[in-house]
Amino acid sequence: MRVLVAHNAVPGEGSPDEADVLTQSRAVTGALSALGHEAKTLECTLDLESALARVREWAPDVVFNLVESLAGTGRLIHLFPGVLDAAGIPYAGSCAESLLATSHKAMAKRLMEAGGLPTPAWAGPRPDAAFRAPAVPDGQAAKNLWIVKSVWEHASIGLGPESLVRPRDAEELYARMDEAAPGLGGSCFAERFIPGREFNLSVLSGPEGPEVLPPAEILFEGYGEDRARIVDYRAKWDEGSYEYHHTPRRFDFGPEDGPLLENLTRLSLSAWRLFRLAGWVRVDFRVDPDGNPFILEVNANPCLSPDAGFAAAVDRAGMPFDRAVERILADVSWG
Repeated sequence: MRVLVAHNAVPGEGSPDEADVLTQSRAVTGALSALGHEAKTLECTLDLESALARVREWAPDVVFNLVESLAGTGRLIHLFPGVLDAAGIPYAGSCAESLLATSHKAMAKRLMEAGGLPTPAWAGPRPDAAFRAPAVPDGQAAKNLWIVKSVWEHASIGLGPESLVRPRDAEELYARMDEAAPGLGGSCFAERFIPGREFNLSVLSGPEGPEVLPPAEILFEGYGEDRARIVDYRAKWDEGSYEYHHTPRRFDFGPEDGPLLENLTRLSLSAWRLFRLAGWVRVDFRVDPDGNPFILEVNANPCLSPDAGFAAAVDRAGMPFDRAVERILADVSWG
């Protein structure tokens, strides 16, 4: 087939998280070539009319959608697949509506709650008025530890130790969100922090339906009480940081974790169905000390770089990366 691999344009001196999409594009085009397909890449900007013209000019059989943002903001992630929907052009990956629903993290949490999926309590977003959660009772705000996150941006953008707050009351929590919003893509929310373990489960399309790949746990090696046990920006992108070298993932578990892993697998498939996902997905969890899982995020187009978690799960499953790309390519979305 003729496959056009579309990704967001990257500035000349893009940050590590921005430049990573180029690594993904090379990995996918290499896999497509190895599978015998004719592959070509397309850089997408806000000039979507020109992007559509170039798609039509090359006339691919399918577009492989790696667009993570436009004009440097994740809140526009759904626009390019929306254009493809309107033009009736098939593409690999989740549809525009699913990308929008999962990328707006507060909206995703509302949908998970409505669908009976466990997710931590939250407040916000700020300063947006839409989708606002009820005000947090002062007693609850003062009692719990909260983490302030971007509504739209993924890849741990803006996350660091300073993201964890223990406010005296709801007013202080909202003030902290207002203060943090400009550095978090303009909009943020606060989520009750779940102490305990962190897992991510990758889900891949298959001929018999979605398949959950081997679960991974993120370890916080050498983390004392003075260090936040979160996968923040440094842990993901700063190769010179302590966090980057002390948050490995593991796939080996004892029999005592069997029931928990079965539950995480069930919840991952439920999230896939709830958001009508396709292609490849990653579901991030925290598990509290009592073994209760909470879904943090559902990422409808997780990183496909060779050193990222999805590729690691594919490898752990004993599957060549080319085969995973072939399965993604078989699960196309239409408008």
